[in-house]
Amino acid sequence: MEQKWPQQLWIVRHGQSAGNVARDAAEAGGLSLIDIATRDVDTPLSELGERQSLALGLWFGRLPPGEQPDVILCSPYVRARQTADAIRSQLSVAGPAPSFIADERLREKEFGILDRLTRFGIEQKYPELGEQRAHVGKFYFRPPGGESWCDVILRLRSLMETITREYRQERVLIVCHQVIVNCCRYLLERMDEQQILAIDKQGDIPNCAVTSYAFDSQLGKQGKLRLDLVNFIAPLEDLGAPVTSAPDKQAAPKS
Repeated sequence: MEQKWPQQLWIVRHGQSAGNVARDAAEAGGLSLIDIATRDVDTPLSELGERQSLALGLWFGRLPPGEQPDVILCSPYVRARQTADAIRSQLSVAGPAPSFIADERLREKEFGILDRLTRFGIEQKYPELGEQRAHVGKFYFRPPGGESWCDVILRLRSLMETITREYRQERVLIVCHQVIVNCCRYLLERMDEQQILAIDKQGDIPNCAVTSYAFDSQLGKQGKLRLDLVNFIAPLEDLGAPVTSAPDKQAAPKS
């Protein structure tokens, strides 16, 4: 029997970003547009996000050498890369740094014409889209110029094929975004629409939270990844880095 999965897989949401902060300010002020000048891809971590990323990096760095990540796969967005860099810097202290690959398939869900709009802004500018979304459902709704959850899952299926082909028996860390974390769970745990939306409805994923899987040779015919940690935030709490869980820049109403 040949093991096709990594030995360990961690999936991490990036630290708090300047976009998260701007979104919170816009929502609190009842504004329609989030006031941030950069493209979403260029939005950096906030000062707090840097602290969160360092705290998580220290936690990874304290793992025994034989249990640390061998490779880091990261969204190309600046906030994700900065989070990955902070983690990688702590891993390189004890020995060779893990290899690093920025993969566009891990990018944030694309919001199209709804980008930078608050809930109020969406309702004010595109009320018909709210009606369409309610009819189609969050899982299948694709805003003009953007992506549905299904679109995201399609590109992540390709990513999973790459992982099983190139990183079998290795320890892989993925640094990405909130929707990407949930869509990875959908694939790895073989969920359906109702199951993943029920998880999403429970609340936003904390920044720098860890969801992880360990390979279990006893599962299935050839072994599978077994869910180990879900939204693990102890590394932040232990080092006194405040936990934040705001959604990313664009925030359509939850359903």
